[in-house]
Amino acid sequence: MTEGDNKIACVGAVIHDRRGRLLLIQRGQEPGRGLWSLPGGRVEQGETDHQAVVREVAEETGLRVRPGRLVGRVERAASAGAVYAIADYACELAGPDQLAPGTDADDARWVDAADYAGLPVVFGLTEALTDWDVLPSA
Repeated sequence: MTEGDNKIACVGAVIHDRRGRLLLIQRGQEPGRGLWSLPGGRVEQGETDHQAVVREVAEETGLRVRPGRLVGRVERAASAGAVYAIADYACELAGPDQLAPGTDADDARWVDAADYAGLPVVFGLTEALTDWDVLPSA
């Protein structure tokens, strides 16, 4: 959290494979345990957003990525009146696309539009991805 406010800096990764599928993780921890979301998490002290995205994606999926442009920002309620301030970045794969779910993720999948429609996703994800025009391809 930044001193003097109740916002917790977080990042997320918007990653599409060559087929237009979107990478999602099944959350292994609260908030949203069991629901599907973009890979990401808290920015640790001393990290830049891009460093945090690279670390979080590696921890949750086993993938190496190169973060790019900011896609969008969302805020979500956290405990004790705090707010997760999430900056989501477009990322490119920097290696193989073989997934290996790790910490904080129970599963990770590349999903197309039909797969996405059948998954229980975290609150607000579909609206944000729609607004940013980054939903998975058919």
